[in-house]
Amino acid sequence: MTGSMKRWAAVILFCVGLAVPALAHTPDISTGKIVPNDGRVYVVDIGFLATDLERMFQETMRERADVDLSAPGALEAEIGKFVEKRVAMRDATGRACVSRIEKSGEDPTNEDSALIVLRFDCGGTSGTIFYDATKLLAAQGAKGKHLVTLEGAENAGQTMLYPSDPALDLSKPLETTAQLMWKFLLAGVEHIVTGYDHLCFLFALILWATRVWPVVKIVTAFTISHSITLSLAALNIFTLPSTLVEALIAASIIFVAVENFYSRDVDNRWRNTFFFGFIHGFGFASALTEMGVPQSGVVPALAAFNIGVEVGQIAIVLPILPLLFFIDSRTGGKRSDKLVYVVSALIALAGVYWLIERVGLIPGGA
Repeated sequence: MTGSMKRWAAVILFCVGLAVPALAHTPDISTGKIVPNDGRVYVVDIGFLATDLERMFQETMRERADVDLSAPGALEAEIGKFVEKRVAMRDATGRACVSRIEKSGEDPTNEDSALIVLRFDCGGTSGTIFYDATKLLAAQGAKGKHLVTLEGAENAGQTMLYPSDPALDLSKPLETTAQLMWKFLLAGVEHIVTGYDHLCFLFALILWATRVWPVVKIVTAFTISHSITLSLAALNIFTLPSTLVEALIAASIIFVAVENFYSRDVDNRWRNTFFFGFIHGFGFASALTEMGVPQSGVVPALAAFNIGVEVGQIAIVLPILPLLFFIDSRTGGKRSDKLVYVVSALIALAGVYWLIERVGLIPGGA
Protein backbone atom coordinates (compact mmCIF):
# COMPACT_ATOMS: atom_id res chain seq x y z
CA MET A 1 0.00 0.00 0.00
CA THR A 2 1.40 3.42 -0.97
CA GLY A 3 1.86 6.19 1.55
CA SER A 4 -1.09 8.11 0.12
CA MET A 5 -3.33 5.07 0.35
CA LYS A 6 -2.28 4.52 3.95
CA ARG A 7 -3.25 8.07 4.79
CA TRP A 8 -6.58 7.63 3.06
CA ALA A 9 -7.17 4.36 4.91
CA ALA A 10 -6.62 6.24 8.15
CA VAL A 11 -9.28 8.75 7.09
CA ILE A 12 -11.69 5.90 6.36
CA LEU A 13 -11.12 4.26 9.74
CA PHE A 14 -11.46 7.60 11.50
CA CYS A 15 -14.71 8.35 9.72
CA VAL A 16 -16.28 4.97 10.18
CA GLY A 17 -14.82 4.65 13.68
CA LEU A 18 -15.95 1.03 13.82
CA ALA A 19 -19.44 2.54 14.10
CA VAL A 20 -18.91 3.92 17.62
CA PRO A 21 -21.01 5.16 19.31
CA ALA A 22 -24.36 6.34 17.96
CA LEU A 23 -24.21 9.66 19.75
CA ALA A 24 -20.58 10.11 18.79
CA HIS A 25 -20.69 13.83 19.39
CA THR A 26 -22.18 13.92 22.85
CA PRO A 27 -20.94 17.18 24.28
CA ASP A 28 -19.52 15.89 27.62
CA ILE A 29 -20.85 19.06 29.20
CA SER A 30 -22.45 19.46 32.59
CA THR A 31 -23.93 22.59 34.08
CA GLY A 32 -23.93 23.95 37.61
CA LYS A 33 -26.22 26.78 38.69
CA ILE A 34 -25.24 28.12 42.12
CA VAL A 35 -27.78 30.16 44.09
CA PRO A 36 -26.70 31.54 47.49
CA ASN A 37 -29.30 31.70 50.25
CA ASP A 38 -29.31 33.16 53.76
CA GLY A 39 -27.15 31.55 56.44
CA ARG A 40 -24.36 30.55 54.05
CA VAL A 41 -26.58 28.01 52.34
CA TYR A 42 -26.13 27.31 48.62
CA VAL A 43 -28.49 25.47 46.27
CA VAL A 44 -26.73 23.97 43.26
CA ASP A 45 -28.55 22.61 40.20
CA ILE A 46 -26.38 20.11 38.32
CA GLY A 47 -27.53 19.29 34.78
CA PHE A 48 -26.43 16.66 32.27
CA LEU A 49 -27.38 15.43 28.86
CA ALA A 50 -28.99 12.08 29.70
CA THR A 51 -26.67 10.14 27.37
CA ASP A 52 -23.57 11.64 29.02
CA LEU A 53 -24.88 10.80 32.47
CA GLU A 54 -25.75 7.25 31.37
CA ARG A 55 -22.21 6.68 30.15
CA MET A 56 -20.65 7.92 33.40
CA PHE A 57 -23.13 5.95 35.48
CA GLN A 58 -22.33 2.73 33.60
CA GLU A 59 -18.59 3.30 33.97
CA THR A 60 -18.96 3.53 37.77
CA MET A 61 -21.40 0.64 38.35
CA ARG A 62 -18.98 -0.95 40.82
CA GLU A 63 -19.98 1.79 43.27
CA ARG A 64 -23.48 0.33 43.46
CA ALA A 65 -22.79 -3.36 42.87
CA ASP A 66 -25.08 -4.37 45.77
CA VAL A 67 -27.93 -1.98 44.92
CA ASP A 68 -31.17 -3.19 43.36
CA LEU A 69 -31.69 -0.50 40.73
CA SER A 70 -35.06 -1.97 39.75
CA ALA A 71 -36.61 -0.90 43.07
CA PRO A 72 -38.87 2.17 42.85
CA GLY A 73 -36.81 5.36 43.09
CA ALA A 74 -33.50 3.47 43.46
CA LEU A 75 -32.04 4.62 40.15
CA GLU A 76 -32.82 8.27 40.80
CA ALA A 77 -31.38 8.02 44.30
CA GLU A 78 -28.14 6.46 43.05
CA ILE A 79 -27.76 9.11 40.37
CA GLY A 80 -28.07 11.73 43.10
CA LYS A 81 -25.42 9.97 45.19
CA PHE A 82 -23.14 9.69 42.15
CA VAL A 83 -23.19 13.46 41.71
CA GLU A 84 -23.09 14.29 45.44
CA LYS A 85 -19.83 12.31 45.77
CA ARG A 86 -18.25 14.39 43.02
CA VAL A 87 -19.34 17.93 43.82
CA ALA A 88 -18.30 19.73 46.99
CA MET A 89 -18.23 23.16 48.58
CA ARG A 90 -15.66 24.11 51.22
CA ASP A 91 -13.78 27.01 52.77
CA ALA A 92 -10.12 27.92 52.36
CA THR A 93 -9.08 25.60 55.21
CA GLY A 94 -10.69 22.62 53.50
CA ARG A 95 -13.65 22.38 55.87
CA ALA A 96 -16.51 20.94 53.84
CA CYS A 97 -20.07 22.21 53.71
CA VAL A 98 -22.76 19.69 54.61
CA SER A 99 -24.49 18.44 51.47
CA ARG A 100 -27.96 17.04 50.93
CA ILE A 101 -29.71 15.77 47.80
CA GLU A 102 -32.86 17.79 47.22
CA LYS A 103 -33.90 16.25 43.91
CA SER A 104 -32.61 13.73 41.39
CA GLY A 105 -34.23 12.73 38.13
CA GLU A 106 -35.37 14.00 34.76
CA ASP A 107 -35.09 17.72 34.09
CA PRO A 108 -38.70 18.96 33.96
CA THR A 109 -37.73 21.52 31.31
CA ASN A 110 -35.92 19.06 29.01
CA GLU A 111 -36.80 15.40 28.65
CA ASP A 112 -33.35 14.65 27.22
CA SER A 113 -31.57 15.89 30.34
CA ALA A 114 -31.14 14.94 33.98
CA LEU A 115 -31.22 17.36 36.89
CA ILE A 116 -29.73 16.87 40.35
CA VAL A 117 -30.35 19.55 42.97
CA LEU A 118 -27.93 19.70 45.90
CA ARG A 119 -28.18 21.83 49.04
CA PHE A 120 -24.95 22.85 50.79
CA ASP A 121 -25.07 24.18 54.33
CA CYS A 122 -21.84 26.09 54.86
CA GLY A 123 -22.80 27.45 58.30
CA GLY A 124 -19.94 25.52 59.91
CA THR A 125 -17.34 27.11 57.63
CA SER A 126 -15.76 30.55 57.57
CA GLY A 127 -14.48 32.96 54.97
CA THR A 128 -14.45 32.36 51.25
CA ILE A 129 -16.38 29.44 49.82
CA PHE A 130 -14.94 27.32 47.01
CA TYR A 131 -17.01 25.29 44.56
CA ASP A 132 -15.19 22.07 43.69
CA ALA A 133 -16.33 20.03 40.67
CA THR A 134 -12.97 18.45 39.84
CA LYS A 135 -14.15 14.91 40.62
CA LEU A 136 -17.22 15.40 38.45
CA LEU A 137 -15.08 16.63 35.58
CA ALA A 138 -12.75 13.66 36.02
CA ALA A 139 -15.76 11.37 35.62
CA GLN A 140 -16.80 13.25 32.48
CA GLY A 141 -13.42 12.54 30.90
CA ALA A 142 -10.64 14.47 29.20
CA LYS A 143 -13.13 16.46 27.09
CA GLY A 144 -15.33 17.28 30.07
CA LYS A 145 -16.62 20.82 30.59
CA HIS A 146 -18.66 22.25 33.43
CA LEU A 147 -20.50 25.52 32.77
CA VAL A 148 -21.04 27.29 36.08
CA THR A 149 -23.58 30.06 36.58
CA LEU A 150 -23.50 32.06 39.81
CA GLU A 151 -26.73 33.90 40.58
CA GLY A 152 -27.77 36.38 43.27
CA ALA A 153 -24.26 37.56 44.12
CA GLU A 154 -22.31 40.74 43.48
CA ASN A 155 -20.02 38.88 41.10
CA ALA A 156 -22.86 36.96 39.42
CA GLY A 157 -21.92 35.56 36.04
CA GLN A 158 -20.61 32.48 34.27
CA THR A 159 -17.43 30.51 33.77
CA MET A 160 -16.44 27.29 32.05
CA LEU A 161 -14.45 24.79 34.11
CA TYR A 162 -12.19 22.10 32.64
CA PRO A 163 -10.71 18.95 34.26
CA SER A 164 -7.40 20.70 34.97
CA ASP A 165 -9.00 23.74 36.66
CA PRO A 166 -8.83 24.17 40.45
CA ALA A 167 -11.85 24.69 42.70
CA LEU A 168 -13.75 27.88 41.90
CA ASP A 169 -13.36 30.79 44.31
CA LEU A 170 -16.91 32.17 44.57
CA SER A 171 -15.66 35.53 45.86
CA LYS A 172 -13.73 36.40 42.70
CA PRO A 173 -15.11 37.89 39.47
CA LEU A 174 -16.10 35.29 36.92
CA GLU A 175 -15.22 35.47 33.24
CA THR A 176 -15.83 38.40 30.91
CA THR A 177 -18.05 37.98 27.87
CA ALA A 178 -14.98 37.84 25.62
CA GLN A 179 -13.33 35.13 27.73
CA LEU A 180 -16.49 33.02 27.76
CA MET A 181 -17.01 33.50 24.01
CA TRP A 182 -13.52 32.15 23.37
CA LYS A 183 -14.37 29.01 25.35
CA PHE A 184 -17.63 28.59 23.41
CA LEU A 185 -15.67 28.95 20.18
CA LEU A 186 -13.31 26.19 21.27
CA ALA A 187 -16.33 24.08 22.26
CA GLY A 188 -17.72 24.53 18.74
CA VAL A 189 -14.43 23.43 17.17
CA GLU A 190 -14.31 20.38 19.43
CA HIS A 191 -17.92 19.50 18.69
CA ILE A 192 -17.43 19.27 14.93
CA VAL A 193 -13.97 17.69 15.09
CA THR A 194 -15.23 14.92 17.39
CA GLY A 195 -18.66 14.68 15.72
CA TYR A 196 -17.89 11.66 13.58
CA ASP A 197 -21.35 11.55 12.06
CA HIS A 198 -21.10 15.16 10.84
CA LEU A 199 -17.62 14.42 9.48
CA CYS A 200 -18.78 11.31 7.62
CA PHE A 201 -21.51 13.43 6.04
CA LEU A 202 -18.97 16.00 4.83
CA PHE A 203 -16.48 13.37 3.63
CA ALA A 204 -19.14 11.62 1.57
CA LEU A 205 -20.15 14.88 -0.06
CA ILE A 206 -16.70 15.69 -1.44
CA LEU A 207 -15.42 12.26 -2.51
CA TRP A 208 -16.05 13.00 -6.21
CA ALA A 209 -14.76 16.60 -6.03
CA THR A 210 -12.05 17.39 -8.57
CA ARG A 211 -12.19 21.18 -8.20
CA VAL A 212 -12.27 23.54 -5.23
CA TRP A 213 -15.25 25.68 -6.23
CA PRO A 214 -17.95 22.96 -5.87
CA VAL A 215 -16.61 22.22 -2.39
CA VAL A 216 -16.83 25.92 -1.51
CA LYS A 217 -20.49 25.86 -2.56
CA ILE A 218 -21.15 22.71 -0.52
CA VAL A 219 -19.53 24.09 2.62
CA THR A 220 -21.24 27.48 2.20
CA ALA A 221 -24.67 25.89 1.74
CA PHE A 222 -24.13 23.67 4.76
CA THR A 223 -22.99 26.64 6.83
CA ILE A 224 -25.97 28.82 5.93
CA SER A 225 -28.63 26.20 6.56
CA HIS A 226 -27.22 24.74 9.77
CA SER A 227 -26.65 28.25 11.12
CA ILE A 228 -30.35 28.98 10.66
CA THR A 229 -31.63 25.98 12.61
CA LEU A 230 -28.83 26.23 15.18
CA SER A 231 -29.98 29.78 15.88
CA LEU A 232 -33.68 28.88 15.94
CA ALA A 233 -33.11 26.05 18.41
CA ALA A 234 -30.64 27.90 20.63
CA LEU A 235 -33.01 30.89 20.87
CA ASN A 236 -35.92 28.53 21.70
CA ILE A 237 -37.86 29.67 18.63
CA PHE A 238 -38.21 26.22 17.08
CA THR A 239 -36.81 22.84 18.10
CA LEU A 240 -37.17 19.17 17.22
CA PRO A 241 -36.85 16.14 19.52
CA SER A 242 -33.20 15.13 19.74
CA THR A 243 -34.01 11.45 19.06
CA LEU A 244 -35.64 12.43 15.75
CA VAL A 245 -32.78 14.77 14.85
CA GLU A 246 -30.11 12.15 15.54
CA ALA A 247 -31.95 9.57 13.41
CA LEU A 248 -32.35 12.05 10.55
CA ILE A 249 -28.64 12.93 10.69
CA ALA A 250 -27.82 9.23 10.30
CA ALA A 251 -30.27 9.00 7.39
CA SER A 252 -28.60 11.98 5.70
CA ILE A 253 -25.24 10.20 5.91
CA ILE A 254 -26.70 7.12 4.22
CA PHE A 255 -28.28 9.25 1.49
CA VAL A 256 -25.14 11.18 0.47
CA ALA A 257 -22.97 8.06 0.68
CA VAL A 258 -25.32 6.02 -1.54
CA GLU A 259 -25.65 8.98 -3.91
CA ASN A 260 -21.96 8.54 -4.76
CA PHE A 261 -22.82 5.26 -6.52
CA TYR A 262 -25.17 6.84 -9.07
CA SER A 263 -24.12 10.50 -9.32
CA ARG A 264 -20.85 12.38 -9.70
CA ASP A 265 -22.51 15.77 -10.04
CA VAL A 266 -20.58 17.54 -7.30
CA ASP A 267 -21.35 20.97 -8.81
CA ASN A 268 -25.03 20.70 -7.84
CA ARG A 269 -24.62 18.83 -4.60
CA TRP A 270 -24.91 22.02 -2.61
CA ARG A 271 -28.70 21.75 -3.00
CA ASN A 272 -28.93 18.50 -1.03
CA THR A 273 -26.33 19.82 1.38
CA PHE A 274 -28.42 22.92 2.01
CA PHE A 275 -31.46 20.79 2.84
CA PHE A 276 -29.62 18.39 5.13
CA GLY A 277 -27.79 21.27 6.79
CA PHE A 278 -31.07 22.27 8.46
CA ILE A 279 -31.15 18.87 10.17
CA HIS A 280 -27.49 18.95 11.22
CA GLY A 281 -28.07 22.44 12.67
CA PHE A 282 -30.49 20.98 15.20
CA GLY A 283 -27.78 18.47 16.09
CA PHE A 284 -25.27 21.26 16.67
CA ALA A 285 -27.87 23.08 18.76
CA SER A 286 -28.21 20.11 21.13
CA ALA A 287 -24.64 20.65 22.28
CA LEU A 288 -25.10 24.38 22.78
CA THR A 289 -28.44 24.14 24.57
CA GLU A 290 -27.11 21.44 26.88
CA MET A 291 -24.62 24.00 28.18
CA GLY A 292 -27.49 25.71 29.94
CA VAL A 293 -26.68 29.16 28.62
CA PRO A 294 -29.10 31.74 30.09
CA GLN A 295 -31.12 33.71 27.55
CA SER A 296 -29.26 36.90 28.52
CA GLY A 297 -26.01 35.41 27.23
CA VAL A 298 -27.22 33.12 24.47
CA VAL A 299 -26.48 35.48 21.55
CA PRO A 300 -22.70 35.84 22.12
CA ALA A 301 -22.46 32.16 23.04
CA LEU A 302 -24.36 31.19 19.89
CA ALA A 303 -22.16 33.37 17.69
CA ALA A 304 -18.93 32.03 19.19
CA PHE A 305 -20.08 28.39 19.09
CA ASN A 306 -21.16 28.71 15.46
CA ILE A 307 -17.85 30.29 14.48
CA GLY A 308 -16.09 27.42 16.24
CA VAL A 309 -18.11 24.89 14.25
CA GLU A 310 -17.12 26.63 11.01
CA VAL A 311 -13.44 26.81 11.96
CA GLY A 312 -13.44 23.10 12.79
CA GLN A 313 -15.31 22.25 9.61
CA ILE A 314 -12.82 24.13 7.43
CA ALA A 315 -9.89 22.61 9.33
CA ILE A 316 -11.24 19.15 8.50
CA VAL A 317 -12.24 19.72 4.86
CA LEU A 318 -9.16 21.66 3.74
CA PRO A 319 -6.64 18.80 4.19
CA ILE A 320 -8.94 16.29 2.48
CA LEU A 321 -8.98 18.08 -0.88
CA PRO A 322 -5.19 18.11 -1.40
CA LEU A 323 -5.14 14.45 -0.39
CA LEU A 324 -7.78 13.62 -3.00
CA PHE A 325 -5.95 15.63 -5.66
CA PHE A 326 -2.67 13.97 -4.74
CA ILE A 327 -4.24 10.52 -5.10
CA ASP A 328 -5.56 11.59 -8.53
CA SER A 329 -2.06 12.63 -9.58
CA ARG A 330 -0.75 9.19 -8.65
CA THR A 331 -3.51 7.37 -10.55
CA GLY A 332 -3.33 9.12 -13.91
CA GLY A 333 -5.39 12.17 -13.01
CA LYS A 334 -8.66 10.23 -12.69
CA ARG A 335 -10.49 9.56 -9.47
CA SER A 336 -10.57 5.84 -8.73
CA ASP A 337 -14.11 4.48 -8.85
CA LYS A 338 -13.15 1.65 -6.52
CA LEU A 339 -11.76 4.07 -3.93
CA VAL A 340 -14.89 6.23 -3.89
CA TYR A 341 -17.21 3.23 -3.83
CA VAL A 342 -15.37 1.51 -0.99
CA VAL A 343 -15.21 4.63 1.16
CA SER A 344 -18.85 5.48 0.38
CA ALA A 345 -19.93 1.94 1.29
CA LEU A 346 -18.11 2.12 4.62
CA ILE A 347 -19.66 5.52 5.39
CA ALA A 348 -23.10 4.20 4.42
CA LEU A 349 -22.64 1.20 6.73
CA ALA A 350 -21.69 3.52 9.58
CA GLY A 351 -24.82 5.56 8.83
CA VAL A 352 -26.98 2.45 8.87
CA TYR A 353 -25.52 1.40 12.22
CA TRP A 354 -26.11 4.84 13.71
CA LEU A 355 -29.65 4.92 12.32
CA ILE A 356 -30.78 1.57 13.72
CA GLU A 357 -29.15 2.41 17.06
CA ARG A 358 -30.79 5.83 17.24
CA VAL A 359 -34.24 4.44 16.56
CA GLY A 360 -33.71 1.98 19.40
CA LEU A 361 -33.36 -1.28 17.48
CA ILE A 362 -30.00 -2.05 19.09
CA PRO A 363 -28.57 -0.92 22.45
CA GLY A 364 -26.79 2.45 22.54
CA GLY A 365 -23.05 2.70 22.94
CA ALA A 366 -23.04 5.83 25.06
